Amino acid sequence: MFIRQRYERAAGKKRRPANAALLMTTGHRITIERGTEHVRVVRDGQVLAESSRPLLLRETGLPVRYYLPPEDVRTDLLTPSDTHTYCPFKGTASYWSLPGAADLVWYYPDPKPDVAEIKDHLCFYEVETVSE
Repeated sequence: MFIRQRYERAAGKKRRPANAALLMTTGHRITIERGTEHVRVVRDGQVLAESSRPLLLRETGLPVRYYLPPEDVRTDLLTPSDTHTYCPFKGTASYWSLPGAADLVWYYPDPKPDVAEIKDHLCFYEVETVSE
């Protein structure tokens, strides 16, 4: 199954991920859990990441986000971007790019304590999950 994910950078959206689902003031739920899916990221035929240990971030009304450990990502193919965005629940996100694909992936180098699990894990806009 191929899942297209679009990261919404709307500063007005409130997010507060945690290990257990939390009901937020806006009525959204966010959870972080260890996944068992095999996740692959391919761009123009080149594998950028492959992992069997993703963190799944679920938020009401949004697709599942797969945060991958840095060891499972070909960071040698990526270039740090000057782009940074701020989420009031996660903190400041930094971005990586590929030639011709600006800000393809984001991560939180210093996330807020409630989402410490996603520290330095990378999240791509497009991932492929493989049932094994």
